[in-house]
Amino acid sequence: MALHGANLGTLARTCDAVGACITVPRFSWVPEALARGNTLRKPVCTHRTGDPLGWLARQRERGARIVGVELADEAVRLADLAPARRPTVMVLGHEQHGIPPEALDLLDECVEIPMVGTGSSLNVAVAGSLALYKLAGLL
Repeated sequence: MALHGANLGTLARTCDAVGACITVPRFSWVPEALARGNTLRKPVCTHRTGDPLGWLARQRERGARIVGVELADEAVRLADLAPARRPTVMVLGHEQHGIPPEALDLLDECVEIPMVGTGSSLNVAVAGSLALYKLAGLL
């Protein structure tokens, strides 16, 4: 939980910084992680779902742009990611396993963060924060 809590807290603070909300699954450790990670003076805009795939499908049906941070053949580089001009959902996967295949089918586009070092991925909170700032038009 410590690793997940640190990542969740970082992402929640980034969401607040760019004017976004965070949607989290209804896992038992999530409320404590959000409370522990919230260094702000007010609650972060948070939505909870017990059905992440269903929630994502509903957002797409409502016209939201669904962007996944994932290495994929058709992925655009972070520098080329267009800022959000309509409601947009950013999807992050597990640091080791990525976005689940059933969720990949719901994405409108993928964005990748180029790396020149020997690592193959960034920490999920770092990758999510970079993409959120770009989507918000702040980078």
